[in-house]
Formats: sequence, structure tokens, C-alpha cells
Amino acid sequence: MPPIYTSSTFIQESPGVHKGYEYSRSHNATRFAFERCIADLESSGLTEAQDRTCGGFAFASGLAAIGTCLELLDAGATVLCMDDVYGGTNRLLQRVRKRSQGLQVTFADLGSAESLERAVAAARPAMIWAETPSNPTLKIVDVQALARLGHACGAITVVDNTFASPMLQRPLEHGIDIVMHSATKYLGGHSDVVGGCLVTSRPQLAERLRFMQNAIGSVLGPFDAYLALRGVKTLAVRMHRHCTSALQIARHLESHPAVKQVVYPGLPSHPHHALAARQMRLAGEPAFGGMITVHLRGGIAESRRFLERVRIFALAESLGGVESLIEHPAIMTHASVPADERAKLGISDSLVRLSVGIEAVTDLIEDLDQALR
Repeated sequence: MPPIYTSSTFIQESPGVHKGYEYSRSHNATRFAFERCIADLESSGLTEAQDRTCGGFAFASGLAAIGTCLELLDAGATVLCMDDVYGGTNRLLQRVRKRSQGLQVTFADLGSAESLERAVAAARPAMIWAETPSNPTLKIVDVQALARLGHACGAITVVDNTFASPMLQRPLEHGIDIVMHSATKYLGGHSDVVGGCLVTSRPQLAERLRFMQNAIGSVLGPFDAYLALRGVKTLAVRMHRHCTSALQIARHLESHPAVKQVVYPGLPSHPHHALAARQMRLAGEPAFGGMITVHLRGGIAESRRFLERVRIFALAESLGGVESLIEHPAIMTHASVPADERAKLGISDSLVRLSVGIEAVTDLIEDLDQALR
């Protein structure tokens, strides 16, 4: 296991002459180890000669990573953002960066080739921000089309790859400029670390991000980098279990009388099922992740009763841990999204989001059944 380097500063041989480490905000060996690891997992393709951590950058949280990425834009730039994104991303763009950076933010459905092309042509953005699968309605974006259209208009293309992880899809391989992760989720995998990542395969962007990371300073600490790197060591086996269990649970819930609709990319009923099968793969086979969105029959009373009765699923925000989590986006993770926007996206009082863990799938199904009763 890698050591945890807690040094905040490093001795210099002569003024301005150091041995590769000067100050821990700028250089930390534990963080560098994690950054190189995630860069390799995401297929950055950069060498240490091109960038010290091969195009990988780790931050104190997912939102810190997003905020630093937005600093690549000049004041007043246009951002085309997917309409269905994590509530914190929406809040940062709408309620912070519109004011502080003057960003012109356009939200659009990027879940079909036609709507994606129309949105890019209308906005002519400096940056395109997408999630796939999206949070919480699990839309799938064609990352190859996104890269092609973004590059044609000169935009920086960014994909939040948190829900899929680099085990299921690697957007850089399809031409995307930057990949973002909340390392709190599948990368860490144990609900005991908060962090964020950016990875790029473009040397020029890596140079700019390195400057921004150091200048802004919201870096991942050495203990958290150690925990995240430990989590990544089991990512492949965890993702296999997440995917297989989630597919079983989604199929079971689809026929449950208390459930109105199940949204899961692995079900043929999902509108982007074919694209997901082509784009999301594990060990050469289609794999669809551990996230399931469920529309219950009834309203807030039925949802609240169901969420209060689960025993193995933990009622909590976040996702991607070894333990199964369940939450109510309209009240919890997406409460900051205006109600009218939630309604347009279908984030209703009957919608619940499941993060399937690695417990025995029979126990998880029994838990959901008893709570639905």
C-alpha cells in the first residue's frame, strides 16, 4: 500500500531548487499516486513527461472538481448543460456561476442525437456538460456524437462519468476532452471519503488544469487520496456485483404491482437501451450500472412510507458504496432544483432512486418487497 505523505512543506536544496516537491497543495506523492491511477483507468494516454500525473487531477469534492473545470472558461461564456444533472451541478451553475462568472447557461435534453444536435447548433457553447447515465432519470448520452458536435463548434466537452465509473465507459476514448468523477461514489466505494476528479487526454488542457488546481487550491488531502486509491483497487469486482444485482432488482420491480415504472438502462423498456448496451461494457459484455430509478404508484405519502420501512437499503444521500442506499430526489439530492424544472424532468414525489450495493441480491429484493407491502 502507498504511504500517506502528510508533509505540508518540503526542504529545498537552495532557494527555489527542490527535489520535485515544494508544498503539498502543489505536490503530494499520495495524491499523485491516486491521480495517476484514475488517469490510467480513464485512458488519458498522457505520459508523465507530458503531465506529471498523466492528466489526472484530484479535488476535495466532486463540486470542487466541477468548479475548477468551469474556471477554464472566460467570464460570460456559454455553457450547454444537460437538463438532467446532479442537483449540486445545477445549483453551482444557476445560483453561483451565473452571478460570479457571468456564465450564460443553457439547459437542454442531450439524450437523443437530434436534440443534442439542435441544442449545440442553437447555443454555440464554449463548454458542453453532460452526465451519462444522468442523475436521477438515467438518460444516456451518445458520447461519440457529443465529442464530434462539440469539437465542430470549438467547445470543451465534459462528461460526468460518476454513475458508470471507468469500468463501464471511458469517454476520453470516444473523443471527449475532460471526464469528471465524484470520487465519493464508485471510485471510493465505501462511503468514507469525499473527493472529486478530472481527467483529460489533451496536454494543453492538462497544463491549464494543473495551473487552476494549484491556483484555486481545493485539492484532495493525502488521507482521502489514500482511501480513494484503496477503493479503486476493488472497483472492478464491485462494479460487476452492482451491475448484476441491479439488473435482477430492476426486472423484479418492473412487474411489481406497487410500481408504476422502472427506469434502468439494462431493461429493454429504457428508451436508450441499445445505446447503453453499445456504450457501457464490462469485460466485453454490456453492463448497465448499479443505479435504478423507480416511479411508485401514489404520491408523497406512499413514497415516504416506503422509504421509512426499508431495512437493508439505507435512506441516505450519495451512491456507489458497498452498502445499498435509497433516497427521494425531490426532497433530498435535487431539492435545490426549482420545482417547475423538476416537474419537466419527471422528478416527481413518486420517484425514488436506488443505489444497489453488494449485499445478497435475494435479501435486497425481500427488503424492497416488505417495504412496498
